[in-house]
Amino acid sequence: MNNRFSEIFVRRPVATTLLTVGIIFAGLLGYSQLPVSPLPSVDFPVVSVRANMPGASPDTMATSVAAPLERRLGQIADVDEMTSQSTQGSTLITLQFGLNRNVDGAARDVQAGIVAARADLPTSLRQNPSYRKVNPADGPIMIIAVTSTTHTAGQLYDLASNILQQRLSQLPGIGEVDVWGSALPAVRVEVNPTAIFHYGIGLEDIRAALASANANSPKGAIEEKDHRFQLYTNDQARLAADYRPLIIAYRNSAAVQLSDVADVEDSVQDLRNDGRANGEPSVLVILSRQPGTNIIDTVNQVKAELPQLQRDPAWMADLI
Repeated sequence: MNNRFSEIFVRRPVATTLLTVGIIFAGLLGYSQLPVSPLPSVDFPVVSVRANMPGASPDTMATSVAAPLERRLGQIADVDEMTSQSTQGSTLITLQFGLNRNVDGAARDVQAGIVAARADLPTSLRQNPSYRKVNPADGPIMIIAVTSTTHTAGQLYDLASNILQQRLSQLPGIGEVDVWGSALPAVRVEVNPTAIFHYGIGLEDIRAALASANANSPKGAIEEKDHRFQLYTNDQARLAADYRPLIIAYRNSAAVQLSDVADVEDSVQDLRNDGRANGEPSVLVILSRQPGTNIIDTVNQVKAELPQLQRDPAWMADLI
């Protein structure tokens, strides 16, 4: 039987050669389509929720942010385990669902829970908590260090979150882009307790003055016969130089400026967030892939996109 099977290929050498070549090409094509991953692709039903409130202590984050979220998220069906971690200015809640639970449906329930908890969260929480579907078996596929000798850490973070994060998120195979290592630019006011005691000014007076300096409220209109002129001006303060001459009170018929009782400087929202690359201050852009995508192809697409980011616009040339 074996001799008769081999005889077919011996008597038809051309067909045998074509069949061999076809098998080789099929193998090469199949090999090029194989997904590359360090671990098996397993879709764990895990969803994480993150909330950030710069300047808040871990205790404040746990009681004012984590607790309301946990009350709402704990009502979701089929939650096997829920853990939370509160640090300086940040809260991370991880929800693990039953293995039979669809992760997409779980994510929709988490989103609904976040919306329901928004009324219980503090007003100082400027951004709504965000959520993401997490695969514990997956780690970042690429980390990009953004450094510069001409930009501050806050400016680097602003550029990375508004330029790099948006552009790289649109690439095929990229599931999430996180920016770490600094925070958005902000103006920090360090009040001198001795000075405010000398002038008899309270911290609430300073807070109210700072809030009024950032109020972008309607200015009104001027009407003259058949004409109506709308008044508009943006008097919001954005730099430290705009805050220093701010008048916070009057004492002895003289104005007390903010610079008289405090040190005002351009800084970032969170001073306790730092990134380093080769010993130099940097902002780290962390890339995660979509489930089931090829890691090598995704990384190659990111590398092909970076030269374009360095050329467009011109001020990005010295950053990446």
